[in-house]
Amino acid sequence: MISKLAEEKIPRTVALVTLGCARNETDSEELAGRLAADGWVLVDDPTKAEIAVINTCGFIESAKKDSIDALIQAHSLKGNGVTKAVVAVGCMAERYGNELATALPEADAILGFDDYQEISARLSTIIDGGKISPHTPKDRRTLLPISPTSRQQEKSRKVISDQVPLGAVLRKRLDNAPIAPLKIASGCDRRCSFCAIPYFRGSFVSRTPTEIIEEAKWLADNGVSEIYLVSENTTSYGKDFGDLKLMEKLLPELSKINDIKRIRLSYLQPAEVRPTLLQAMVSVEKVVPYFDLSFQHANGDLLRKMRRFGDGEKFLHLISQIRALNPEAGIRSNFIVGFPGESDAQFMDLIEFLTQAQLDAIGIFGYSDEDKTEGATLTDKVEPEIISERTSELSTLVDELITQRAEARIGQKVSVLVEDADEQEGRAEHQGPDVDGSTFIKSRNKYRVGEYVDAVVSEVSGVDLIAQVI
Repeated sequence: MISKLAEEKIPRTVALVTLGCARNETDSEELAGRLAADGWVLVDDPTKAEIAVINTCGFIESAKKDSIDALIQAHSLKGNGVTKAVVAVGCMAERYGNELATALPEADAILGFDDYQEISARLSTIIDGGKISPHTPKDRRTLLPISPTSRQQEKSRKVISDQVPLGAVLRKRLDNAPIAPLKIASGCDRRCSFCAIPYFRGSFVSRTPTEIIEEAKWLADNGVSEIYLVSENTTSYGKDFGDLKLMEKLLPELSKINDIKRIRLSYLQPAEVRPTLLQAMVSVEKVVPYFDLSFQHANGDLLRKMRRFGDGEKFLHLISQIRALNPEAGIRSNFIVGFPGESDAQFMDLIEFLTQAQLDAIGIFGYSDEDKTEGATLTDKVEPEIISERTSELSTLVDELITQRAEARIGQKVSVLVEDADEQEGRAEHQGPDVDGSTFIKSRNKYRVGEYVDAVVSEVSGVDLIAQVI
């Protein structure tokens, strides 16, 4: 439906500010596509926009704080004679709705996922001085059947904008980077006791292979040479189609796209990593040997309390399988310190695991209660001071371990995708975007953004590599 804005050809300006993960990046570009199609002018600088849309993150406390700070900062622009309104979208907006509206009057509107399909009309109402009542948050898992294989038919009959793929590519790039995320699914069916994502993102729903391939082609036509597949749980892709090996079939098809040089998978659940998926990730042309594995801890008893599977021994076995297939594979993971009931011995299990695992990149998070999670109801909380001490101790160790892992790559040949021409900085195949280290190129030549450069690692700077061009 074309709004009155488009009919009257009145150019209105909007800035999209994205916080949080790559999944949010795809949401912002889908919103941008809808707005651009309806006549809005997208600007990079919020100071030059009539309306600033902040795509918030609601995952952990620090991310929520960053989102609130961004909203307050955008609100401060309203005296500049240009900015008329500030709108919150994204996970925090969906998660807290009317509660956030009450606590944060600086935002002129709080829009949920169900507003996305009518985003142009919503923003037009707001910028014209109208009011949109914030939604009351709900458990989005209730919107679709419990049975995954019943969801594809059901979602086609319901307006669930965050879950329903766009069909034709309705997306607009918000930068010119040679790498871009590609959403393959929404939601999550796991019940990890520390995580609220299933509550506000809903049940797991895969996009069709056709939609994914078409969007990948569109990204290639728009200057992207590396795509990374994102979802809340990439290893579950295809289960709602009744085919848990659908990813193994999708990867070769994506690899056939000429201008796509690299394919990267993100957010893998260790308990769901199949031997066939491992084989596909190391054998399919263009799929880089990069494994983003969500371990979270190493003590089996504590992991069960987190409502997760596995233990340090099983995780080390998985790592050994990966490195048997490709010794140079990059492996990263995140870990929670101080989950309720974590004993000194269990913390030591985590230290021992990390010492043996030799991971390339490690994220450490001190536990904090999240609303609508089982973890928040547990009574055996670890004292904040102990969490802080353990987090500090582990972070120091992690810095040493990832530096050692980087040093082990000296002499290794790498293919570097240049992302910063001024710094001659990019990423090798084993380095994921944003969260991992970088590779700096040493050469008499200057390489452009988007070029792939063959080099040999000569030294390290912490987790970052320095490589001499071959």
